[in-house]
Amino acid sequence: MSAYADQRVLVVGGTSGVGLATAREFVTQGADTVIASRSPRRLEAALTELAELAGLDGAATGQALDIRSDEEVDRFAAAAGEFDHVVVTAGETPMGRIDDLPLSDAYAAMDSKFWGAYRIARAVRVKPSGSLTLLAGYLSQRPGKASALQSAINAALEALVRGLALEYAPLRVNAVSPGLLRTPLWEGMEATAREHMYEAVARRLPVGRVGEAADVAQAVLFLATNAYATGTTVYVDGGGTIA
Repeated sequence: MSAYADQRVLVVGGTSGVGLATAREFVTQGADTVIASRSPRRLEAALTELAELAGLDGAATGQALDIRSDEEVDRFAAAAGEFDHVVVTAGETPMGRIDDLPLSDAYAAMDSKFWGAYRIARAVRVKPSGSLTLLAGYLSQRPGKASALQSAINAALEALVRGLALEYAPLRVNAVSPGLLRTPLWEGMEATAREHMYEAVARRLPVGRVGEAADVAQAVLFLATNAYATGTTVYVDGGGTIA
């Protein structure tokens, strides 16, 4: 019997990076997995990939969803029914010093990553025996010179998790906070500069490499499985918070 057979899972942001890696793990372990994204094109591509992985028990379906919209989230939640596990990995947070970053971009980042997760947590129904996992980031503990906004958003998500673990108990609510990952998030960066960034970070980290999306997906499934973990944040950062 597959680990998640007969269970329904929602992965918001499940079309790329950590979200897609997480959906891939759930599908291969037998879950009926719904991936949500505001990009129909990415949904189609991700579902094509996931269909090749689905076994006798696991399956994948998709839903176009903009988590920045109260109305869209409420409509989706009303129609979707109840899930065993919900994971929120979506969120767009531009980098930049706060005195350079336009306020409109800062508001949009907060609306996307923090309020988007808040909307899902507020509206989507999860079985009390299940789990809700939010994706934050290690910048909550290790801010950089041009990441005050990201640090604040990630810290807010980690605090939200602690509060929700009490409000929603016995539902388990946790966060995973990754460090630098080799994901499509950085595809807009010039290739040579991107590789130099990865190499520089890898030299600093105790593990000697940057992370992969699968590293974080494994932590998400650990939290979904472990019935004694709630109100906590798991840092999957290669030692970035201490290096």
